[in-house]
Amino acid sequence: MEEQLPNASEFVADLARSVGFLSRLPVPDRFFQGHDGSVSRAVRAFPVAGLLIAALPALALLLLASGDALLSALIALALLALLTGALHEDGLADTADGLGGGRDAEHALSIMKDSRTGSYGVVALVLSFGLRAAALAALARHEPALAALSLLAAAAASRAVMVAHWHALPSARKSGVAAGAGLPDEAARNLALFIGAAVPLLLLVPLLGLPRTLLPLIAAAAAGFGFTRFVRGRLGGHTGDTIGATQQISEIVMLCALALIA
Repeated sequence: MEEQLPNASEFVADLARSVGFLSRLPVPDRFFQGHDGSVSRAVRAFPVAGLLIAALPALALLLLASGDALLSALIALALLALLTGALHEDGLADTADGLGGGRDAEHALSIMKDSRTGSYGVVALVLSFGLRAAALAALARHEPALAALSLLAAAAASRAVMVAHWHALPSARKSGVAAGAGLPDEAARNLALFIGAAVPLLLLVPLLGLPRTLLPLIAAAAAGFGFTRFVRGRLGGHTGDTIGATQQISEIVMLCALALIA
């Protein structure tokens, strides 16, 4: 870990590249000049990038929560999808189609490359937005600030879980976005997991206490671990789609767990 501890300028550069990789937010070109496109080290900043990406949706949720809670939650999620270009939702839909309809690994991977969305993908997207919106609405009815902070906490934690999934499996394809971006360094993975756990603890413990903050974190990690094992058995490795699906699954589980115990 020590050799991976960044100085401020290195971490800012990694953060900028992470935001550029995970969202449609504008990032100055100077952070990419002379860069080879690898995010093997930059993934350590993914949880912080998640915080930045979710900041505006969380603010919108907080400001609109005095109205209809479900509508406010859906607006926040729509804004989040707009900022990310629905990157992770696309991965979830493609993964659901491939794993749901594929006869074997090769067939599943070919389905996942198809830009069309099938019935498994549509159901996965409906459940993703529905469950997250319902969870955020329940949290907003309890305490608007808790809903906004939960969205931020889940954004950070879920992007750490996706780094763990990415690191745990080899690439299932020789080409593709994930293969081209490189496998996360172990030290970068460790730092991402540390930040991904620390951020929810800092944000939520003052409102929920330690036990009720730890349980959703553990649930999100367990969901990511279980999904990684499942993907290993079905595909033998990760793809960009399964990385995105991991983010969605862990975020959904964490928000639902928070709503159930708040």
